[in-house]
Amino acid sequence: MGFKIESRNLNLWYGEKLALKDISLGIPEKKITALIGPSGCGKSTFIRCINRMNDLIDNVRIEGQVLYEDRNIYDRSVDVVELRKKIGMVFQKPNPFPMSIHDNIAYGPRLHGMRNVDHIVEKSLKDSALWGEVSDRLDQPAMGLSGGQQQRLCIARALAMKPDVILFDEPCSALDPISTSKIEGLMEELKDKYTQIIVTHNMQQAARVSDYTAYFLLGEMIEFGETKQIFEMPREKNTEDYITGRFG
Repeated sequence: MGFKIESRNLNLWYGEKLALKDISLGIPEKKITALIGPSGCGKSTFIRCINRMNDLIDNVRIEGQVLYEDRNIYDRSVDVVELRKKIGMVFQKPNPFPMSIHDNIAYGPRLHGMRNVDHIVEKSLKDSALWGEVSDRLDQPAMGLSGGQQQRLCIARALAMKPDVILFDEPCSALDPISTSKIEGLMEELKDKYTQIIVTHNMQQAARVSDYTAYFLLGEMIEFGETKQIFEMPREKNTEDYITGRFG
């Protein structure tokens, strides 16, 4: 199994609080990996380590390694801007920029001096299954889109930067079931091109969309394996208790 990202003995402190404890986890390439577990267990903190979003928070200390293409992303020589270009992120709440649909997608490529921006906009919207719904109103404000459309726009915005990896932090928690189904279908369509990691509280969603699942509890990774194995034959009692609803 080829790993696109791998953490080795990763520990993270918020001040005096140890939030991640010795996490060693390989993320398979061009697969969907789900992170599940109760609130506050470290799932979102972990994925924010992968593109160094935790750097933006004061009083955070990190020890251990996170390897991306066999290079430690916490090495001083790593350009964080370039790293976040290659490892995109979609957040829990849709966060379109207060500008047109077109400019939401074009903003990043223009900032990085990429060419053929209009082509990038069209391709990104097609890849996010949004082109057919917005192609005739690209100059209209993105804030006028529905919640589900805004979230797909944010996915298109990430795709426009031509990433290798997409991180999804509870991307459907604010959406209705129809919009959720569209996002899940989109993730499946993108699997051949991108490595994807999704944080979700919805175990049914994890079972539907992911190839691999990691169960986190109190800052520790309790178990990792193929999703079918995790949900049908968990090795750890803590995992089984969470999956069956006896805990969490």
